[in-house]
This record gives sequence, structure tokens and C-alpha cells, in this order.
Amino acid sequence: MTDTSADLVILGGGSGGYAAAFRAAELGLSVTLIEKDKLGGTCLHRGCIPTKALLHAAEVADSARDSEQFGVKTTFDGVDIGGVNKYKDSIVSRLHKGLQGLVKAHKVNLVEGTGTFVGGTTVEVDGTRYTGKNLLLATGSYSKTLPGLDLGGRIIASDEALNLDFIPEKVVVLGGGVIGVEFASVWASFGAEVTIVEALPRLVPNEDEFASKQLERAFRRRKIGFKTGVKFTGAKQTDSGVSVSLESGETLDADLLLVAVGRGPNSAGHGYEEAGVTMERGFVRTDERLRTSLPNVYAVGDIVPGLQLAHRGFQQGIFVAEEIAGLQPRAVDEAGIPRVTYSHPEVASVGLTEAQAREQYGAEVTTFTYDLGGNGKSQILKTSGAVKLIKAPDGPVVGLHLVGDRVGELISEAQLIYNWEAFPEDVAPLIHAHPTQSEALGEAHLALAGKPLHVHS
Repeated sequence: MTDTSADLVILGGGSGGYAAAFRAAELGLSVTLIEKDKLGGTCLHRGCIPTKALLHAAEVADSARDSEQFGVKTTFDGVDIGGVNKYKDSIVSRLHKGLQGLVKAHKVNLVEGTGTFVGGTTVEVDGTRYTGKNLLLATGSYSKTLPGLDLGGRIIASDEALNLDFIPEKVVVLGGGVIGVEFASVWASFGAEVTIVEALPRLVPNEDEFASKQLERAFRRRKIGFKTGVKFTGAKQTDSGVSVSLESGETLDADLLLVAVGRGPNSAGHGYEEAGVTMERGFVRTDERLRTSLPNVYAVGDIVPGLQLAHRGFQQGIFVAEEIAGLQPRAVDEAGIPRVTYSHPEVASVGLTEAQAREQYGAEVTTFTYDLGGNGKSQILKTSGAVKLIKAPDGPVVGLHLVGDRVGELISEAQLIYNWEAFPEDVAPLIHAHPTQSEALGEAHLALAGKPLHVHS
């Protein structure tokens, strides 16, 4: 059994793991990165990238189908799912090759195989032990299901949904969070009849209530069915379909049931508990500097409680590399992480919801909502939606919530406003190019600063 040492050993080559590896290498540290599957993890191969490729194909299908409203004559002959998958897979493949090149360029020692944490700062892979001065746990997450609901056959999770070689005629989506509404949006654009079942009272329940209402209104217009505040009780498969039972006594028949009830931490079977890592419901507990209960052992990404987002893991990975190198980086503020749901329309947010702000600051919180009906570029794109700002009493803007096509592209400015603790008066004088959707952010801040232009305050 050989023992190989490095300044940093990383278990998991997803967004958090590879970001830590590259940043640590840049800072002159020796790095061993252990990955049992493909570099890039869930995000690149089974998550963010392939789903957004499907969503773009769905947008193209909608544009072709509805082109007459722009005075353009096209014929829509349907969706070639083989062609869509080829397009999707080519993007993933190109990005994967790029990552492999970066591993070589950074001189990171990539070890392919399943790693087990055996204590201290040591991971074992196929009989070889890798010991770091520091160890980073970054093993990501998996698609969860409900107790008694086994995946298989016509009951699928997002991994299988990404690789279907057909377009279902009728689908039930269990879960109205980010993954559920994104797949519902894709399938509806591809021509399927979709019904979402969500146990909580509204779609995208982690977002501000305003965003849920806007999305629900848009989904009704798109004839995407949804049942909120109703619990799932069971599913039966037949040769021709799946029958889904609800607590209300209703039964929904479909070709497929997509289980989109969230993602669980991929922490079991890696030796964490046996090595003495403090865990909670399968998650690895860390302090704000991402240290676990063991000395020189850190954790990032989906195995750490909080938002399960690739860019969170990415930023946390950079943080840990800089922390180990002694740069004393600023801790990652969870509320300052931008969140985007890439459905049609998109939902994007950063900071606090109105309910969270009122809980934190009391009743004196100020809000302002600007309708995209007054935004020139949004009208050109024929998208409805709105921007909602939440302001602390005599303080900065503490929440920004956007709904509308392409608003995910606006979240970068929104997160600067939140993270730099800007007041409306700081943003109001900044010039937003015309005509862009970013003007909606500018107009909303003008209004909150007491000088509305295109709106009645």
C-alpha cells in the first residue's frame, strides 16, 4: 500500500472540488483530486448544463411554433429528440474536455476511482492511500425519492429524464421546486401534457411569494397544470403508463412520473461517520469557514447544509483553497448567493424574501414592484414579469426578486447590489443601457429612491 502526500487532497471532482483544486494549484499548493466518475460532477454531466441545453431547445421550439406573432412565417414540424440529445451531449462533451485540459494545465494529480475517508486527512482509493496536509470533502448530491416510492421503469428522476429518447405525451412531475418546474417547462414546450404535484402551498416554495404567483400565472397561460398543497400517496405502474394517487382521492394517469423532490447529500459509504465527522441528517456540519469537526478537514457544496447550487460549491471551493493558503478570505454569505430557475419564464433572486426581511427587520420594511410591461426590451421579447425590491428600514436593499424570460442574466447586477449593501440612492444614478431588461432594475431603484420616472409611486 503506497502512501502519496499532497498539500491538499480533495474527494470529489464536481464544481466545489475542481474549483478548490485549480485555485489551490494557482496558489502553489500540491493537489490530489479524486473522482470516481467524470470530472465536472452532477452539474456538468447530469444537472445544470444538460438541463439548460434542453431548456434552450424548448425555447427554440416555442419561437418556431409562435413565430407569426413577430411577423415571421415558419412551419413547426415537431421536435427531433435524437437531435436535441446530440446538441445537449456535444455541449457537455466540449466542456468536459476543457476541464480535463485545465487539470493538466494546473498540474493537478487526478486520481480516478472511489475514495474512502479512513481518518486523519487520508483517503484510500483501490489500496493506495492519499494523505493531505488538508482534506476537502466534496462528494455532492443525488436525486432523492420518497419513502416507498422506488425509482425504475416509468418512475424516473432527473438523471433518466435528461436521457429520454422519446417525448412523453403525458407527464406527472412530483415536486414544484426548481428541478420540477424546469422539466415541466421543457416538456410543455415539446408538446407534452404536464401536471405538477407540490405538497407545499405554492410552486417554487423557497422563493418570495410574489415570484411564485408570477410563475403560476405564466404556467396557467402555458396550460401547464399544477396541484399545490396536495400530498402524493402512491404510484402504480402498468405496461402502458403510471397511475399517481393523491391524498385528495384524485388519480392522475401519465406515461411517466418524474420524481423531483430535491437532492440528498452524497455522504453515505465514504467513511465520513466512521472517521468521526459530525453529521446531521446525512449532511456534513461545518462552521462558517467550512471546517468540519475534524482538524484540517473541510467540506463544500451539496454535502454542506444550505443551497444546493453549483456556483455555491464553486465559490466555497475557492474559499477553502485560499483559507488553506493563509489568505484569510471573506466567508461566503449564503443569502448573497444568486438563485435562478431557468423555466419559461425564469425566476431569479438574491438576498431575503419579504417574509424573511420582515422577520429580521420588522414591519418597517419597504418593498417596490416594477412590472416588465413598462420595459421596452421585455415588450420586444413579449415576456411578462416583474422586479421586486425589498429594502431594510433606513438601510440597504436586502432582497431582489425577478420573474420574466432571460432575467437570469440580470441577477449579476442584483447580487452586486445586495452584496455591496447598496442603498436605492446608490443605484439610482447608475445608467442602464436602453433598451435592455436591466433598465427594470434601474427603474425600480429610482422609484425606491423617491424619484420614479416611468411608474406611479
